[in-house]
Amino acid sequence: MNNHRLLIGLLTAAGLSSGVVCGYSQAVISLDELFEYAESHSAQLKPVFTSQDVSRYEIQVAKAARLPEITATMQVSFLGDGFTTARSLSDYQKAAIPHLGTGMGINIDQPLYTGGAISGAIEMAELKSIGERFALDLQRDNLRIQLAGFYLDLYKYKNLRIVVEHNIEAANKVLDEMKARYSQGTAIANDITRYELLISNLELQLIRIDNTIDLFNHNLVTVAGLPTDTQIIPDTALISTVLPAASEAEWKEKATVNSPQIMLARNNIDLSVTAEKLTHSDYLPKIGLQAGWTIDGPILVEVPPINRNLSYWWVGLGLKYNLSSLYKNNKAMRKRRAETLTARERYDAAVDNVNMAVRADYLKYLEAYEELKTMDKSVELARMNYRVTSTRYSADMALITDMLDAANALLDAEQQLVNSKINIIYSYYKLLFTTGTI
Repeated sequence: MNNHRLLIGLLTAAGLSSGVVCGYSQAVISLDELFEYAESHSAQLKPVFTSQDVSRYEIQVAKAARLPEITATMQVSFLGDGFTTARSLSDYQKAAIPHLGTGMGINIDQPLYTGGAISGAIEMAELKSIGERFALDLQRDNLRIQLAGFYLDLYKYKNLRIVVEHNIEAANKVLDEMKARYSQGTAIANDITRYELLISNLELQLIRIDNTIDLFNHNLVTVAGLPTDTQIIPDTALISTVLPAASEAEWKEKATVNSPQIMLARNNIDLSVTAEKLTHSDYLPKIGLQAGWTIDGPILVEVPPINRNLSYWWVGLGLKYNLSSLYKNNKAMRKRRAETLTARERYDAAVDNVNMAVRADYLKYLEAYEELKTMDKSVELARMNYRVTSTRYSADMALITDMLDAANALLDAEQQLVNSKINIIYSYYKLLFTTGTI
């Protein structure tokens, strides 16, 4: 489902939800659809997209340095009269000068050879643009794992709500049976009170679950950029998704190719190497093709001055060499080489950190499956224990405390089972996040 279809679905849901409490729109949204929608609407990604536009402009600015530098000048001035004297400053004679002075000129400087300064600046701008893309990938991955956490927690608590509701329903049936037995004189009022307390605690837990659901839903719609009155219904097909069983080595291989952290660290090495080239270009001369035209008047080099304009043009090669680079640039080069070495060391550290994270997440992924097996068995035993205890209580062979313990054990086991199923999915998405494939 693309963003347009998702938005249409939300609007349709809003139109059909007139019977929903508070008029909130409800929509069943899969996690992948949420990722896609958030990429276009989340406020967290907009600054990164804008910075990408800035980096593209920086490339254009760097390429513009290849174009000729053209300057035009124009001036109008008032010229006062001059005078002449003998070399001994005697024999003063006034020299009339035309008072209106004008000047106009055009200079063109086309770089031919800059020692790699221009090409290096372009390469630097392009590498920065690539780095912005990796930064976008990293921010997008962070956004997606954040959404996955909120989404799966929302799923977890909505399922937990069903579990608690079922337990309240079962507890009410037992309570009705107790009241019937009490009326027959085979149960005591204290048993009813204790079970009513159990139901009261379950109802309080239900209120807390509803508040938590509201919080996770609010976080989801805010981060994803959805309308604030949207109530997200997690896709129930997610719990039955068949997840791949790749080995740890395969996950690490994916991380080496796709991890934004590794890509950014590698890009930083390229940036440092290019910065070295730029610094080295200061050792080399700069050669450019130069041309110009000028027209000035009056002509003051003649005595008396000639009230006419003098115009001329020229074409030639210009050579510029910064002699101070011979004793200044060596320090800058040492700094650049140290920065490149630091970038390489940070790259190695980034690879190690990602590999350690992949191993930790992979072990958590396997552990989540083992936890599910244990929880399946625990729920099976808890249900069996509850049925046996309920039967024994009905036959006056068990105490109310046994019933309470059995009910609490069943509730806890079912809660843990829901959590373990969600934990598997979250562990899988955490692996995707760490490897840069989410």
